[in-house]
Amino acid sequence: MQKKAIIVSIVFSFFVFAGFGCKEELATFDTTLSVWGVFDNESDYREVFNSYVGSHPFVSDINYRKFTVDTYKDDLLNALAAGNNPDIFMIHNTWLPEFADKIAPAPEGMMDPALITPKLADVATRDMIFGGQMFALTPTVDSLALYYNKDIFNAAGITSPPKTWNEFDDVVKQLTQIDDNGRITRSGATLGTAQNISRPEDILTVLMMQGGAEMVRNGSVHFDKGIDSGNGIINPGRDALLYYTSFARGTSPVYTWNNAQHYSIDAFFQGTAAMTISYSYSYDTIKAKNEKLNFAVAPLPQIDGESLGQQANFANYWMFVVAKNHKLDPPKQGQTFQVNNRMKIWESWQFLRVFALHPGGEIELRSPLDNSTYTTLFPIDLAKRYLEITNKPPLRKDLIELQKDDLRMGSFARGNLIARTWLRDNADQVDDVFAEMIDSVNKGLSVEKALEAGAGKTGQLIRTR
Repeated sequence: MQKKAIIVSIVFSFFVFAGFGCKEELATFDTTLSVWGVFDNESDYREVFNSYVGSHPFVSDINYRKFTVDTYKDDLLNALAAGNNPDIFMIHNTWLPEFADKIAPAPEGMMDPALITPKLADVATRDMIFGGQMFALTPTVDSLALYYNKDIFNAAGITSPPKTWNEFDDVVKQLTQIDDNGRITRSGATLGTAQNISRPEDILTVLMMQGGAEMVRNGSVHFDKGIDSGNGIINPGRDALLYYTSFARGTSPVYTWNNAQHYSIDAFFQGTAAMTISYSYSYDTIKAKNEKLNFAVAPLPQIDGESLGQQANFANYWMFVVAKNHKLDPPKQGQTFQVNNRMKIWESWQFLRVFALHPGGEIELRSPLDNSTYTTLFPIDLAKRYLEITNKPPLRKDLIELQKDDLRMGSFARGNLIARTWLRDNADQVDDVFAEMIDSVNKGLSVEKALEAGAGKTGQLIRTR
């Protein structure tokens, strides 16, 4: 690929090339980078890739391959085992324990986490940095928000979406419609069950977190640990499970949902549900299914009163990591050496650093050959452009500031500032346990017994760490 004009000052001439033991005079070298991921299309990255390649002296091309989410994990693990893996690949933020021995952290001296983390939403420090090393990067994080049907709200005289769960309950009571046969004809909200709701385990988890649940401490599950609030002992896990399932309990004043309802996102775009809770990726789905639907997005409700809990949202997203072992390109024409594994790791991380963190303009980079510095100009903010193309909420605080009042993305952007996760092995199985807790309560098991069983099963799953 022909290079675009760049401003580069390379301050090295003769050096001992690592791994070859001989001196070479070098002005540049070329390598290509491969990226694997899900959901995004190649076109979503092409402008970013071209801009990076046009401004970077050592990378001649970056290519992207999209996989289906259902088979991606197996495809990736098989490729890593066979040595056919890409240089950079996406993993879900819950997969890091499983992939820890297959990825390379950022090279020493390239990025100082202590300088980076103040610029990012706090969830990044919990998910991407361990032992003072950066193991992953991403330009985007997604968190929960409240979708609501403006026409239904307007007809009922409700002027604004609920900000607290008490207000949420009031709106649910006002908007739910049940016929004489006990059939729900309009749901105030899609909440209460597991099988026909989008990410019910995330919603239950954030309710626990808002109530003060610690989830895991010292390797043990504590999401129902008794907490002295000053006004007696509270159990956030129990309270969250009881509250969540109350929306599917026929005797509850907020009964509004059951397993006979359509899938939550479907019910919302069909107009048979007034509110639903989901991530930013549902926006395009809803719009595509019903372009005439008059809806908006508001921040996720919070618990009333700071003394009862804390503001919290839940983050569910994908992040980029760098493979520990790389397929090596044959030497380019005129190149007397082969780009080695260490150089591939370096250049992969250099791209992620610029893509996720650099706001555009000049930046000082380092050569993987002898750690010499050079300055290059990136005309655009790559993360900002990617977010504009894909309509995703940002991780960087400066971009959150730009997005926070946006009608579409603002609630998700602000949600990222209070977003949390919890590191767990076997995340898919833990999700199944949370769904089982919900189903068990809806089938008549006491909340206490369901929670005790769920905590025990979750504890067994996370003890592999």
